[in-house]
Amino acid sequence: MGLVASGKVPKPLTHLLNMSRKYSLWCYQWGLACCAIEMGAAFASPRYDVMRLGVIPFPASPRQADLVVIAGTVTDKLAPAVRRLYEQMPDPKYVISMGSCSNCGGPYWDSYSVTKGVDQIIPVDVYVPGCPPRPEALLEGIVLLQERIQNEDPAERFRGDPIVVG
Repeated sequence: MGLVASGKVPKPLTHLLNMSRKYSLWCYQWGLACCAIEMGAAFASPRYDVMRLGVIPFPASPRQADLVVIAGTVTDKLAPAVRRLYEQMPDPKYVISMGSCSNCGGPYWDSYSVTKGVDQIIPVDVYVPGCPPRPEALLEGIVLLQERIQNEDPAERFRGDPIVVG
């Protein structure tokens, strides 16, 4: 059993580890609908540069990522793939749910084939509301996630409540 699992990490080491994790988020983009265009604007355009926040948006596989942004409508047929993607990510892993459809089903909430929010499948850390949300809202969600990472205790990672932007 290591220091983190036993909960005996010294405070300066915890601060240093959290600071390094905060500014080195490898992001896996899971764009499913119209919110993916806004996510692409936030990650690829020079106006909204996420690399200045320490977010690297170019991992080749979920095995290299520690942040997944799920943007768009999650259907029941796609739910097992989203779950598998989450399970392939190494710990510690974080999830941002972007847009009304991934948060709660959006305008399609009463459809027989739409999942009523991605939090039915995987745990979500930050919710970014909107239909579609602006790129600034995604950047604010990333900053709030970074604040959470900076202040978290590594031993109590999975006991926190999700953050709602706005």
